[in-house]
Amino acid sequence: MTTKIKTILSSTLLVALAAMSQHGQAQEAKGNARYVNTFIGTSGLTDPKILGYELPKDWRAWSGLTFPGSSLPNAMVQLSPMTKYQPAGAGYEYEDSEIVGFSHTNKGHWNLGNVPILPMSNPGSKFGSHFSHKNESAAPGFYQVFLDDYQVNVSLTSTLRTGFHKYEYKNNKGRQILFDLSKALSGVNRWNIEQVGKTALKGFQGGENVYFYVSLNTTIDSLEQKNPGQKDGYAIVHLKDGSTAPVELRIGLSFVSAENAKENLEKELGTKSFADIRKAANQTWENILSNIQLKGGTEKQKVMLYSCLYRSLLWPALRSDVNGEYKDAKRNTVKADFNYYTEPSLWDTYRNKDVLLGLMSPKVALDVIKSMKDVGDKTGAIPTFFHGDHGASSIAGAYLRGIDGFDVKGTYELLLKNANVPGRARPYLEEYMAKGYISDPDVERPHVETKARAGVSKTLEYSYDDYSVAQIAKKLGDTANYRKLMARSGNYKNMFDPSTRFMRGRLENGDWVKNFNPQYPYYEYMYREANAWQVSFFAPHDMPGLIKLYGGADKFEAKLDSLFTLPWNPRYIARNVETMIGQYCHGNQPDHEAPFAYTLIGKPEKTQKVLDNILNNLYGMKDGITLSGMDDAGEMSAWYVFSALGLYTFSATDPEYLVTAPLFDEVKWKTSTGKVLTIKKPGQGRAITGIKVNGKTNKGYFVPHDLFTNGGEISIATK
Repeated sequence: MTTKIKTILSSTLLVALAAMSQHGQAQEAKGNARYVNTFIGTSGLTDPKILGYELPKDWRAWSGLTFPGSSLPNAMVQLSPMTKYQPAGAGYEYEDSEIVGFSHTNKGHWNLGNVPILPMSNPGSKFGSHFSHKNESAAPGFYQVFLDDYQVNVSLTSTLRTGFHKYEYKNNKGRQILFDLSKALSGVNRWNIEQVGKTALKGFQGGENVYFYVSLNTTIDSLEQKNPGQKDGYAIVHLKDGSTAPVELRIGLSFVSAENAKENLEKELGTKSFADIRKAANQTWENILSNIQLKGGTEKQKVMLYSCLYRSLLWPALRSDVNGEYKDAKRNTVKADFNYYTEPSLWDTYRNKDVLLGLMSPKVALDVIKSMKDVGDKTGAIPTFFHGDHGASSIAGAYLRGIDGFDVKGTYELLLKNANVPGRARPYLEEYMAKGYISDPDVERPHVETKARAGVSKTLEYSYDDYSVAQIAKKLGDTANYRKLMARSGNYKNMFDPSTRFMRGRLENGDWVKNFNPQYPYYEYMYREANAWQVSFFAPHDMPGLIKLYGGADKFEAKLDSLFTLPWNPRYIARNVETMIGQYCHGNQPDHEAPFAYTLIGKPEKTQKVLDNILNNLYGMKDGITLSGMDDAGEMSAWYVFSALGLYTFSATDPEYLVTAPLFDEVKWKTSTGKVLTIKKPGQGRAITGIKVNGKTNKGYFVPHDLFTNGGEISIATK
């Protein structure tokens, strides 16, 4: 390479590396997209005062577990750097200093991370390169980093089903590209790769069963494979010397076939330039982010709002190809007239994020429901995720908000089977239907990982799920099932122990579990990833009934006060039960409704005090990019979005929103119907004293979803 060319390339790299702000936010993003920091959630929380306990040796808090790479909304491809494979929730941890590959799928749940690729130059026996955050940048639909050991500048962008890599090698001799196909975040049971032309490859990675097709802009000299298909194998593409231009690697993915991956690549990328694809990705994000416009608020609050909105719109992920084909729940290749998506992360996201998806991307939300119905048709049950049967809430909430372009009757019949037929979606359903609760054994010395039925959590959650299906029954005029399910929605009361005023485990004979410590957290004994404090305020569909159990508003308020003030015992350590305000845990989902409960007894100022503490102190901690717990496919982010904008989905099934004080003076939300919902809070106070909707005094603290359909104005008075 001539000295002149080296100088030009070095100058280009310096300009590229300089075009970033703190924590690598790329400066090129325009509009609201410029506020998005894709690194938020990648840094580990370490402060024991916030976590609630000292992290045991070799533990990393489950804070964030997000990825910083390129993705479009709800795409098949998430093209992102990997700093490790296991244990790593999303494969990238900000405190790490080495990149081992760039993978093409991600969620942040210790799975996916498929088809990792790494450009190399003169590699040693161990694959991977050191890097510096000073030489790293990202924006929606873009990621860039300089690999120090290989002296390669890497730029990434993507479309729905394809990834576009650009590698600028400082040394243009001996260029290599690693396909580390035996590795992923989830298990790989087999893999293959083959060269199919001078500049093309195709392959497969088992486990998640991902097919890929690769096209390069330079000639392949040879394809080296070590232990092909084995758990310790890999492949290295050796590029022919002679070219000094940046290497462009275009890759199409498919969960159906390599032929479909090739078609995805040809249809979505074709011959378009890297700059064109990056610009289109940024514009795609800007189109959706610009639907919410803000006045007032701090720079940090705007960054967090738009970053959380961005993060809320990444999952579920697309699984059908450009030709409409996908692998169904029976692993058959089928074709449909809708986009097929993965199931939502329902135990988490039914609370808020699934509603937000419907507000921002109703077509995606509709296709997600159709995808869930497709699974139900093939398996006999609407899919669940992790715990509960919360497809009921997600589907009912969408339907009651006007997303009804699916087979409502057929979907409803499947939800009824989930609710009534044992052996499908709800474990221990027979006991629940017979007794109105799910029992747990009386364990003499229970510990965090004691395996049992999580009967308290299941009973509370099934009660809410029954309520959700009942709302569909009501709208469809199915009175018999409506009455039956509404009666069952009161089963949460069967877990309330009036002597302790906690939701408490019961034995099979109906007695209370004797070894009961309301502060001790469990993964599956009585409670699911929680303690008694954290689940004892959950009945979002029947708060008057819950308040009555406590003996009225005053006693309920006193108990809520204790939730937020009784200190956490630092000896009680459970992964995912972290970031404590008293006994309240914001780092996990089970009690995310609790701060809003004060408003239900006429104390919105207490709700706001807790919310402001969380919004201002538990998002963007430490280095500005640390979250308080797992983002869980966007739930933690969606909680922030709704709370910061002044509306919350207290009962996500119901087409209404609880009003709180927004962080911003004015919010203009362009709805999916083309109308505008304006939220104003003209005063500087934080305690709500009154709410007006379209100029008229609002009764209570809830406002209807009709405001998103027809537009309108919410004016919030504070002191």
